[in-house]
Amino acid sequence: MTKQVTILGAFSVSLAVMNLPASQAFYEKLGFEQVMGDATQNWLILRNGTITIGLFQGVFERNTFTFNPGWTAECEALEAFTDVREIQKSLKTKGLALATEADESSTGPASLMLIDPDGNPVLIDQHVDSPPNLKNKTAGKT
Repeated sequence: MTKQVTILGAFSVSLAVMNLPASQAFYEKLGFEQVMGDATQNWLILRNGTITIGLFQGVFERNTFTFNPGWTAECEALEAFTDVREIQKSLKTKGLALATEADESSTGPASLMLIDPDGNPVLIDQHVDSPPNLKNKTAGKT
């Protein structure tokens, strides 16, 4: 019997920081470089090799595990992937409670959030349009 795997997308850690410029300077000294974001909106995305972190001031209450369906680790759009709404259906089928849900009647960018047993937020945040023919073009089975 093979186990079905849900492909969640690119992974990063979203850090709830108290001082965005200080955090940016600290992580840059560790070798991270800004690849996305807008400091005037209190968020930056930094990368060091294949490691991605987000710095968010006043956006998240806690550090958050973030997955981005439809993106590579370099934030490039994929043609085929498992849409966040399909992931949501799979998680519900497995009995997981969601803190926030994606609108299942929508297409395109959407997100959901759940909380792990230790209170850590897990954000599944899709930034790209839904792939056509989800039933036939998924990167993984849910």
